[in-house]
Amino acid sequence: MAYFDAASAAPLHPVARQALLASLDEGWADPARLYREGRRARLLLDAAREAAAEAVGCRADELVFTPSGTRAVHSGVAGALAGRRRVGRHLIVSAVEHSSVLHAAEEVERNGGTVTQVPVDRTGAVDPAAYAAALTGDTALACLQSANHEVGTEQPVAEVAEVCRAAGVPLLVDAAQSLGWGKVPGDWSLLAASAHKWGGPSGVGLLVVRKGVRFAPQGPGDERESGRAPGFENLPAIVAAAASLRAVRAEAAEEAARLRELTERIRARVPGLVTDVEVVGDAVRRLPGVVTFSCLYVDGETLLHELDRAGFSVSSGSSCTSSTLTPSHVLKAMGVLTEGNVRVSLPPGTPAEDVERFLEVLPGTVAAVRERLGAPTATEPAPETGADLVVDAIGRRCPVPVIELAKVIGDVPVGGTVRVLSDDEAARLDIPAWCEMRGQEYVGEEPAERGTAYLVRRIS
Repeated sequence: MAYFDAASAAPLHPVARQALLASLDEGWADPARLYREGRRARLLLDAAREAAAEAVGCRADELVFTPSGTRAVHSGVAGALAGRRRVGRHLIVSAVEHSSVLHAAEEVERNGGTVTQVPVDRTGAVDPAAYAAALTGDTALACLQSANHEVGTEQPVAEVAEVCRAAGVPLLVDAAQSLGWGKVPGDWSLLAASAHKWGGPSGVGLLVVRKGVRFAPQGPGDERESGRAPGFENLPAIVAAAASLRAVRAEAAEEAARLRELTERIRARVPGLVTDVEVVGDAVRRLPGVVTFSCLYVDGETLLHELDRAGFSVSSGSSCTSSTLTPSHVLKAMGVLTEGNVRVSLPPGTPAEDVERFLEVLPGTVAAVRERLGAPTATEPAPETGADLVVDAIGRRCPVPVIELAKVIGDVPVGGTVRVLSDDEAARLDIPAWCEMRGQEYVGEEPAERGTAYLVRRIS
């Protein structure tokens, strides 16, 4: 089985496993106690903090360990806003942040604060000028991920940090996806990360608050971890997290170059192997092991199941794979095709043979799913009927509305229109994306008696 979902959770690094097992014998006592076992545990905790701080590029007394990366984000946002409450309650985030950041933003709004979402371009990157424009006199905090978890696009953190610093606003960076590959550049103020993203054990996050940043921990007070992460430390997991971070960093340069070649192989070859595919994310400024593409006329959930049966574990941002039946907020913000979405995120050590086998299996798998859905196979349009058409896809989920559109677009004359009725949120994204890919004109949408009417004009 080839595991291609390292962006969700990387396999446990061998060094993490060794450190975890060793510290189970040495690090079980309370590091706050002064007797021998406690002193031994304190030495392990201090060494882990020093190692993690060195990897981040901060002081050891600026870093605390948390029970998860999500907790680090939530504590960081809440503490920074509380520390700057006299300035205001305005928070800035990008539209493609991890759900932990967006959930924290929703909490700010529920409590009377305001939130500005900065849009991204079609590659998933923000414009630093947009952050500058979003800053106001009552902005207390800005947040920006170092790299996107779904499409791999790296963000201009250093430039945004400079903009925020000039305005006197702290910047919190979610570095979960990139910290294993290197330090986050720029003069940022706060940073959060999660150990299971770099091959450490789950249940360990870290939060960095630079000296000079106004910060007020929220919730009941606790003497542990500077009052910023209450509760007894999971010392064996912390030791393993720090040890694995140091280990992956030592291998990062060589492994990044190798994984970039493998993901570039996928980016370059998939469009030639599978018709009607959109590869998304920045082609250059991206994480080494992440490549994402979307396939027209494909049910994302079925495609993932079929790839799993073929021996490949991948993930997807398609609405078809979501319990909410709404497309990924990242793909939505980028304005790219969402149906049949596949994210391949290669863990360190992935053999090139696994990638070649994936490229061999993918075309037949996609073709089988499309055939099962009745997707169009002919590239030439059918004879024109001379009339505009209405496609009723109410109650039918992705990718059926687009499939039905593709089947009938050739039945109308050049200049004629097809009106697609749909109540699926994904249609708002995927029909315009189909038009761009197939050289047709997306006219827009309008209310309908049921659902929404999406208008497409045939121009070729």
